Amino acid sequence: MANITILGSGGFGLSLAIMCDNAGHDVTVWSKFQDEIDTINRTGELKSKLPGVLVNKSIKLTTDISAAKGKDMVIIGIPSNFVRSVCEEAAPYIDKETIIVNTAKGLEAGSLKTMTQVEKECFPENTIAVLTGPSHAEEVARGIPTTVCTACENTEAAYFIQQTLSNNTFRVYVNDDVMGCEIGGSLKNVIALAAGVCDGLGMGDNTKAALMTRGIREIARLGLALGAKTETFAGLSGIGDLIVTCCSMHSRNRRAGILIGQGVDPAEAVRQVGTVEGYTCTKNAYALAKKMGIEMPITEELAKVLFEGSPVGDSIKKLMGRPSKNETESQFLN
Repeated sequence: MANITILGSGGFGLSLAIMCDNAGHDVTVWSKFQDEIDTINRTGELKSKLPGVLVNKSIKLTTDISAAKGKDMVIIGIPSNFVRSVCEEAAPYIDKETIIVNTAKGLEAGSLKTMTQVEKECFPENTIAVLTGPSHAEEVARGIPTTVCTACENTEAAYFIQQTLSNNTFRVYVNDDVMGCEIGGSLKNVIALAAGVCDGLGMGDNTKAALMTRGIREIARLGLALGAKTETFAGLSGIGDLIVTCCSMHSRNRRAGILIGQGVDPAEAVRQVGTVEGYTCTKNAYALAKKMGIEMPITEELAKVLFEGSPVGDSIKKLMGRPSKNETESQFLN
């Protein structure tokens, strides 16, 4: 049995808490919002995040971030925009022996750093890992079989995470490519947002298949430029996470994209859906691509739609009218 604190009472944080508690671990969930804890204590669930899923009474709930002290593992389960501020708040209480497990997906605005890079700055003495893959909270919480991967520079820590979190409904693979896992997990939200736009426009299966295939190509292109491994993008944190996020109505990115495709203003679509990581990640990924000199045409056109008011139809024409290429020439670089 491990002693685990999860920072964040959103859907994924709660789903991991339920899964870990069911597996016999000692679980504490920290929330910044007292009203969320009060709602769970009063009703036994948090309908706004996980409707119909009961939160085990054995899970401890708190707004006291010192609950991160003395743990085997602290799981970061909050939106990427708030990772740095929450980690800085938690840092005085976290022991240097505690393993930090990141589940947030995105790039930090301004610095364009990945979440584990941000966390390394906040916890310089701790081992930092990432847990990622096709894992909708709504299904993890209900015990629907799910497979993810964990990546860490410390191999021993990665296997500890695997052994601790794996159970009969949650299977964890080990990967040694931290950068690849993070870039795949973050940028799939961008492609899923674009996939939703296509759905909202009434495009077909051909369009989505093309978008996903070319999407993983440009995700990998950026990842390789940052030092990632090609094979990572064919795995759970790459094509696996891309498939589930582009195709499921559990995906807030896809749902927001559908609204945009139907004519809703992008900012309003995000407001209606809630946390849409792909929205800000599109801007940050496009900025990083320009900084690195990497061509990412889907990301570029989506950024123009989201932040410059470019008509979706114009962006589709530009993508379809790009110069002809040989698909197999210079794998992942065209």
